[in-house]
Amino acid sequence: MTHYPHSTASIGGHPIHPMLIPFPIAFFVGTLFCDLIFWRTGNLGWVSGSLWLLGAGLIMAALAAVAGLTDVLGDDQIRNLQDAWLHAGGNVLVVLIQLYNWYSRYAHGDAAVIPVGLALSLLVVLILLFTGWKGWEMVYRHHVGVADSPDERR
Repeated sequence: MTHYPHSTASIGGHPIHPMLIPFPIAFFVGTLFCDLIFWRTGNLGWVSGSLWLLGAGLIMAALAAVAGLTDVLGDDQIRNLQDAWLHAGGNVLVVLIQLYNWYSRYAHGDAAVIPVGLALSLLVVLILLFTGWKGWEMVYRHHVGVADSPDERR
């Protein structure tokens, strides 16, 4: 019987990392939309919204990173996957970019949004497309976090 790489960070057999990652993704994509709307309308409310989305995204990304790192450290099959390192490295880059993006907006307000903040938000969404692809590769190609048998799915 084949034993798939197991998620170390799980609740009732359900991996935590995939439960958390939709939040920072949605918050960071939402930041891009806020930036685009601000660029088109000049309404400062969108700048405030993007700052909150960035902050929430960073908090949730930190939580997802802890669960993901726990999985990587807990199973050598996961550590041996190139896709895992590309996924992790890209997401670390996303967090570093968004930390700068958040701080810049916090310190400089709306002046930090156009053009630099908008460009960073777009870059982050493009990187997330790649890291999401690598995350799905780990699940669908390498079966990370997939139960070995029907008994494990309960």
